[in-house]
Amino acid sequence: MNDTDVSKQIQQMVRFIRQEAEEKANEISVSAEEEFNIEKLQLVEAEKKKIRQEYERKEKQVDVRKKIEYSMQLNASRIKVLQAQDDVVNAMKEAAAKELLNVSRDHHVYKKLLKDLIVQSLLRLKEPAVLLRCREDDLNLVQSVLDSAGEEYSEKAKVHQPEILVDENIYLPPAPSHHNAHGPFCSGGVVLASRDGKIVFENTLDARLDVVFRKKLPEIRKWLCGQVAA
Repeated sequence: MNDTDVSKQIQQMVRFIRQEAEEKANEISVSAEEEFNIEKLQLVEAEKKKIRQEYERKEKQVDVRKKIEYSMQLNASRIKVLQAQDDVVNAMKEAAAKELLNVSRDHHVYKKLLKDLIVQSLLRLKEPAVLLRCREDDLNLVQSVLDSAGEEYSEKAKVHQPEILVDENIYLPPAPSHHNAHGPFCSGGVVLASRDGKIVFENTLDARLDVVFRKKLPEIRKWLCGQVAA
């Protein structure tokens, strides 16, 4: 083999080695690029996931805030409605209280009412001896119906007539007036108690009005709700 042949073989070997090196380098480059793309895709997906999670978290926060705000507004609206209802109820009660003042002005009607209130109180207490308190203005009317009230109670309860002592030292407050607008007042009626004071039955017009309003309050509120809905 001469020098020319040797030179050719060497050149072929060099080309072969160079080709293999280039192919290997290209293979490494492709593999590296694929790994880079995969890693880049993973990083992008991870960031997307973080962004989605952050968005969902903030969306939930916004939703919670909206629910809280709605609940607060709803409660505020309910409070306003209830306050408005209370205002109407109080106005109705005040109007009814003013009407009570007219009851005692008709002496004929009021006298019969006082008798009925005394009989009712006696039936509630069922005591052989009671203490009765009334307004000072009503003293004469009360004394004028005591006997008939005692007789009626005796017939209804089938007992002896009770001993009714009218307290002429302590009276119920007078009717409300401009001079005593903020003080205690009584629109009429009576208060009876056992002699030892342990049992007291308040049968004033104001007390009866309170009882009626407490009993009728659900119906009144229901009616008011119907008016609001309409």
